[in-house]
Amino acid sequence: MSKRTIGQKHYVPWLYLLPALILIVGVIYVGVGYTGWVSTLEWNGIDDSPKQVGLGNYVKIAADPVFWGAVGHVAVFGVIAILVQMVLGLVMATFLSGDSVFGRPVYKVLIFIPVILAPAAVGTAFREILAPDGQFNQLLQNLGLSGAHTAWLADPNTALFSLAAINIWQWTGFSFLLYQAAIAQIDHNLFEAASIDGASNLKSFRYILLPQLKGTHATLALTGCIGALKTFDIVYLTTGGGPGRSTEFLTTYIYKQVIEQYHAGYSAALSIVLLVLALILTSVQIRAYRFGED
Repeated sequence: MSKRTIGQKHYVPWLYLLPALILIVGVIYVGVGYTGWVSTLEWNGIDDSPKQVGLGNYVKIAADPVFWGAVGHVAVFGVIAILVQMVLGLVMATFLSGDSVFGRPVYKVLIFIPVILAPAAVGTAFREILAPDGQFNQLLQNLGLSGAHTAWLADPNTALFSLAAINIWQWTGFSFLLYQAAIAQIDHNLFEAASIDGASNLKSFRYILLPQLKGTHATLALTGCIGALKTFDIVYLTTGGGPGRSTEFLTTYIYKQVIEQYHAGYSAALSIVLLVLALILTSVQIRAYRFGED
């Protein structure tokens, strides 16, 4: 074999990777680098004379009550949405794992349909459903329950929880799908052996099923955290961060800073902070994967 042929074997694989590398480096890393540079400027994003302020924008973020309020909203939203989605997804996956359930394929499709719906459609629909004269209040009124005239998305006391409910409705099907796939991989002889030893269904669920799903628990928890951190569309389409910033998220705050107030430098700094938080959660996610595989 000639040296030329050996050389071709070394560089030919890189040629196949080159388009992807150009896309990743050119779009992602160059974009992140440019955003990092803009974050050191006091700039409106339009004129050609930005002012260099170094880390001034980051110091401003540390003392920004709106930023910390947005972080708190994301945390509350994430905890509620993730926990409820995981519980509902696990319960539904457990009930539909048996062969005796009639019409299982239909139930699975119905549960997963909300996941594939466009956020624009979901946001528009729930803005109507949760309006003071919407279908949800009409249902409460017909059932004789209180709160039949509540403006769920316009009341600071209920708006954030309403957003969490919308997220739960749309993404529980994703938790259900992962749990169902994980349950299908478990050796069902374990449950038969436990039943022979006299273990109840509750004990089998607690001591056999739940430990076998720890990798799925970790995956859903961490992907849910990152998803909550990046949530924008549903918030923007329903409350816009209001009323009175009661549903302001990091993403909506960044949008308002750059699009509505022309604070390009400050919004870039907020974007870098958001990226750092996402990277931290991703690092935790990798460790969680390893924990789930132990």
